[in-house]
Amino acid sequence: MKRLISSIVISALAVVGGAVFGGAPAFAAATPSTLVISGGNATFGLDPAIITATANNAGTVKFTAVGVVIKGCEAVATTTAAPFVAKCTWLPAAAGPTLLGGTFSPTDAVNFTPVDAVPFTARVGVPVQGVVSPISIFVDTVLASGSTGVLAPRFGVSCAVTSQFILGQTIVFRVYGNNGALGGAALDSSNTAKAYIEVAGIKDPIPLSYGNHSGVSFWVGVLATGTAAGKYSTLGVVNFKVTMVAKDQSKIKVLSTKLTRKIVNGVQVKENGSPVYERVSYYRNVTVNPPLKGAVGTWQSNFTSNSQVTVYAVPTA
Repeated sequence: MKRLISSIVISALAVVGGAVFGGAPAFAAATPSTLVISGGNATFGLDPAIITATANNAGTVKFTAVGVVIKGCEAVATTTAAPFVAKCTWLPAAAGPTLLGGTFSPTDAVNFTPVDAVPFTARVGVPVQGVVSPISIFVDTVLASGSTGVLAPRFGVSCAVTSQFILGQTIVFRVYGNNGALGGAALDSSNTAKAYIEVAGIKDPIPLSYGNHSGVSFWVGVLATGTAAGKYSTLGVVNFKVTMVAKDQSKIKVLSTKLTRKIVNGVQVKENGSPVYERVSYYRNVTVNPPLKGAVGTWQSNFTSNSQVTVYAVPTA
């Protein structure tokens, strides 16, 4: 009887074993896909930028900019061998930081999973020298001469161009401007009605003065920093805006062209005995009535933070 019971138990185990191991085979889980977005840095208004997506297997990539699918890049195929790269030619619609993204669809959907890339911020550049109206402006900053105290011999040299200052030093803004409506003439006290700098945190605008500085002439504005009352004391980037307003003009320079005899190496060029002429450009003075309204130009720094005017705390030992 014991032998019969044992046989029944063994048979039952065999049946269970067949149920466990004799059924359909188990499938391995699909491998997670990866997708990394890079590139995309461009200058706004110029040539398109190239956005690169790199995956860990073959497939297609849908590229996006600020959440919108980029036209023509709805399903860009990757290369068929590692590294699995897809590229999108993109024309930015605006300047400034732009969030780029991508969605990857694997060719082998059984063994790999789809994935969204971690958003990537591309920097679309704008010209540093912005122009508002015919006026163009450029600005730099220098350390004021005559610096005294313990910082003077260690931090900065008088009149040296710099964007980094220690609290207690005096910042000198040097401003240079040209007016395209006046044939590109330099903006000076004879043709400029107003010139000033607005600094965030300072109630009143800083007036700019034009004059001779060791043999060269340009506009100057001064910002004294420090902890005393009335001085600029905010640490970090100095946010400022330069404004220049030209005077109304009744006489202006107008770009024109004229014919002149062609001269090469001091000798007049002739063909078949006749002089050869060429057209050249020049500015001529024109009287306008009513007067030309004075243009307004502004300038604000859009340099990277490391090169913007910055005030730092006094170093500690």
